[in-house]
Amino acid sequence: MAQSPYYMDKASTQTLRAGLAEYYDLNPNVTQPETQPVEFAKILLAHDVVHVIYGLDTGMYDELKLLPMSWWTSECTFKTYLKMKNSPAVDVMYEDMIREKGVLWLYKSVFRVLPALIPVLIPIWFKTRKRQKRLPFLEFEPLLDRSLLEIRQEFDLLQFIK
Repeated sequence: MAQSPYYMDKASTQTLRAGLAEYYDLNPNVTQPETQPVEFAKILLAHDVVHVIYGLDTGMYDELKLLPMSWWTSECTFKTYLKMKNSPAVDVMYEDMIREKGVLWLYKSVFRVLPALIPVLIPIWFKTRKRQKRLPFLEFEPLLDRSLLEIRQEFDLLQFIK
């Protein structure tokens, strides 16, 4: 069995910068933000940073977990997400996935993981309803040279990471 990436280790002491580098090394098919227009690159990089901080991979289960986790624990609330989603740049990401895999694949993948994901998300929602301190989303640069463990502790995220 393959060893999990270090950034996914709940107690990882690697920096966010190192975790992000590991994430890109392990996921060569992920769109590199520097290859995109500035507006989209910033959103894409923030999305990738969230993968690393929350210790999530790029499978459908973790992709679907990432959105509500972001809405409930970061500055990327649902309202913010809806504003960003209206950006033509964000539409490119969904269009690329559908073009590459097909719309049927997308729906089958979503419906396959929802039964396992929903029971995980419900208690997280209850635990995050009154959250005051939110993880920065687009302004994450000050966190790049801090350890993942330190970031996860500061923003009370350890309880949500396996």
